Amino acid sequence: MTRAARSTPAPTVRKRRCAVYTRKSSEEGLEQAFNSLDAQREACEAYILSQRAEGWTPVHDRYDDGGVSGGTLERPALKRLIVDIERGLVDVVVVYKIDRLSRSLVDFARLVDLFEAHDVIFVSVTQAFNTTSSMGRLTLNVLLSFAQFEREVIGERIRDKFAASRARGMWMGGWAPLGYDVRDRKLVVNEAEAALVRQIVQRFVRLGSATRLVEELRASGAVNKRGKPFDKGQLYKLLHNRVYVGEAVHKGLAHRGEHEAIVPRELWDKAQAILAEGARTRAGTTRAQTPALLKGLIFGPTGHAMSPTHTRRRGRLYRYYVSQAVLKGARDACPVGRVPAGEVEAAVVAQVRGLLQTPEIVVRTWRAAREAGAAITEAEVRSALANLDGLWDELFPAEQARIVGLLVARVDVGTEGISIALRTEGLTSVVGDLRRERVEERAA
Repeated sequence: MTRAARSTPAPTVRKRRCAVYTRKSSEEGLEQAFNSLDAQREACEAYILSQRAEGWTPVHDRYDDGGVSGGTLERPALKRLIVDIERGLVDVVVVYKIDRLSRSLVDFARLVDLFEAHDVIFVSVTQAFNTTSSMGRLTLNVLLSFAQFEREVIGERIRDKFAASRARGMWMGGWAPLGYDVRDRKLVVNEAEAALVRQIVQRFVRLGSATRLVEELRASGAVNKRGKPFDKGQLYKLLHNRVYVGEAVHKGLAHRGEHEAIVPRELWDKAQAILAEGARTRAGTTRAQTPALLKGLIFGPTGHAMSPTHTRRRGRLYRYYVSQAVLKGARDACPVGRVPAGEVEAAVVAQVRGLLQTPEIVVRTWRAAREAGAAITEAEVRSALANLDGLWDELFPAEQARIVGLLVARVDVGTEGISIALRTEGLTSVVGDLRRERVEERAA
């Protein structure tokens, strides 16, 4: 007697939705009909097709980042991919190589945590592994470490090459300054503009005043490289630009440039002497009349600088910081037209004194000091910053202004309050001064 054959049901294959992510650091070649992103996508889709028996199927959305570095997570397509993962729309992320997803070990660790939290598999088609096994995750971290190392080495090479090129006086790109054009990656003299540059320097030497010179330039219709009227900031930048005497400057060091000078050295030196003397005179006058602690550091919500000013009523001095937009006549151009100087200075000083005690600032200062070659411990940094907080009220106004200039990079005033950006390099300088003072006190 024969037994009836029993039919065994086929196992159910789980459908896995696969998102292909592609990236290219530079925009070069992206205009081609079949570019690097297309090649990456084709290889990834072929791999997904080979896994069709496992239920793998590509999603319709494209996640392509062209001309974006892998050293950051701020990428439009990657952000969309993360949102879709969090919404449960993706089961597998497929890339051509792991460095297409990220070249930063820290950033990649965050992405792997995100994948694991949402049960998402990560696959690199050219490196034949995925994150479903502990060995795959180990291999992934090793490969990513080398990818990050490669990125850092490439960055060092680029910086070294840039410095070496500047030392040879080569032009390294960017906007050509007034008086020059760029041809074959070199600065060549634009005779009409060069004549204007020489005229500007000569008139500054005669007048000795940037304010009056700007007024004359505007009255004569003179314009900058971009065809707009001059302002004082642009004028000062022109008067300090050593390219006009045939020099190339890199990180404060001047090298003989490949380009031709358009301002005679004697005339240039006269202008620099006036600028140096004028800065000292203006600084002394300003401190004597209106001790503006945040001059040059404070900006309004529209991005315009806020300048110190004062008025006297009934024999009493009132100090303010006023937006440049308001000073130029546009009274409604800034929601914070002016702020009382005393109040905002006190608020900034209070925030700075508080920030100096935070662990983050202490560690940042210590690391910056160590990188600068200082033999200092974290405890010494913490002690020095604590001493500064205790000594602040005993300092003269000039010393307080010097320290604020060292510590504060920028103060932004908004309708909701103020925010402060500190200078880590300034913190290390202040810490060094305080350490020397303590050593001298102990020696005495």
